[in-house]
Amino acid sequence: MSEVVQDRRRLRGARSRRTIVRHAVDVASADGLDGLSFGRLAGDLGMSKAGIQTLFGTKENLQIAVAAAAREVFEEAVVAPALAVPPGPARLRALVDRWIAYAAEPLFPGGCFWAANLPVFDSKPGPLREVLAAQQREWRALLADQVRHAASPSEGAPAEADLVAFQIDAVLMATNTALRLGETGSVDRARRAIDRLAGPAA
Repeated sequence: MSEVVQDRRRLRGARSRRTIVRHAVDVASADGLDGLSFGRLAGDLGMSKAGIQTLFGTKENLQIAVAAAAREVFEEAVVAPALAVPPGPARLRALVDRWIAYAAEPLFPGGCFWAANLPVFDSKPGPLREVLAAQQREWRALLADQVRHAASPSEGAPAEADLVAFQIDAVLMATNTALRLGETGSVDRARRAIDRLAGPAA
């Protein structure tokens, strides 16, 4: 087989993999990572089950790839635009506002990808649990770092930035649940709760 033919096959495989994974992120946001199967994705996308399985090997490999892709989409839509704002209170609020928009619009059909999957896999040891847990730790660490930057110079970095980040994350997760249940006033409640934790928006 010529090198050109091999390169074309690799490119087709990479394109197919991206298409499958992006669709699977949407499915997993609504039905959970445990709701994924090669057969379901094949039916949704009009592809062969064997072809999809060849690309990923195992369901766990597929799930891990989907979790990584969800993180990439989240970072592009929420984290990167917020980090473009100068450090300080405005950046922290941009991060929170972007997260609320991510859940309220929503970016994924089922709302927050991690709200849908962490409760299912938090008690199931294994590589997938570790990936999801690491992603959650990274998110809270980012929040805590922005809480520290948001403090005024006279106050100094808050000693309990990690606790404030934990509380903000809890409010956001509760907001996601409320939005999925049709509670339209939850966004305003979330903003007021975060005002108490991080100070009012400028």
